[in-house]
Amino acid sequence: MNIYVLMKRTFDTEEKIVISNGRIEEEGAEFIINPYDEYAIEEAIQLRDEHGGEVTVVTIGSEDAEKQLRTALAMGADKAVLINTEDDVEESDQFTTVKILEAFFDDKEYDLILAGNVAIDQASGQIGPRLAEKLNIPYVTTITNLKIDGDTAHIERDVEGDVEKLDASLPLLVTCQQGLNEPRYPSLPGIMKAKKKPLEELELDDLDLDEDDVEPKTKTIEVFLPPAKEAGKVLEGEIDDQVKELVSLLRNESKVI
Repeated sequence: MNIYVLMKRTFDTEEKIVISNGRIEEEGAEFIINPYDEYAIEEAIQLRDEHGGEVTVVTIGSEDAEKQLRTALAMGADKAVLINTEDDVEESDQFTTVKILEAFFDDKEYDLILAGNVAIDQASGQIGPRLAEKLNIPYVTTITNLKIDGDTAHIERDVEGDVEKLDASLPLLVTCQQGLNEPRYPSLPGIMKAKKKPLEELELDDLDLDEDDVEPKTKTIEVFLPPAKEAGKVLEGEIDDQVKELVSLLRNESKVI
């Protein structure tokens, strides 16, 4: 099987994030593989081990993303591809990403493409479905179980607290949800092997694209943190007095009644 995984380098949201002038400061920030993409990488490796073939991890960004690609290789992926847009793309959106990926897959043979359900930085969940539409292949989102039998995929997906079961034909794109598997940690032998595995670097020119082709269709005006939560209030005294104070607070301060 030819299996591809779409990977994104994201901010580690468990670490401190600094916002300046409506932008996230990258200097000093910690970066990781998008956690949902780790499920996709793990699933791809397990399917490769079961059915044979190879796993290629693809990302778009700067040379800084090589670290995350090497981590994916250390987990067990066979190849990695970095589409370096650092010098060609100043601003991007989901259209930009899908346009680049569409060009990348134009001459590729693939049985399965896996991606994370969402990226934790923007959480649009658009890349997988939009790419599948461009490639004219079926797609299933938020999967929690995947079995391949010949040219058919047996899938379970999360639907608001319940499970939907369905079958789809290959080639297929799926987006992976928590619960699909437990991503492995790279082992020391895996880390050593990753240094020798192929990591190909491409640019827009290699995909017959130029800056105008990938110009974003949307614009981010500002990024900001949610307002800090105020301390709660404890009402004291007799029940009747507490009720009167609560009603007064809801009417005059919260203005919800």
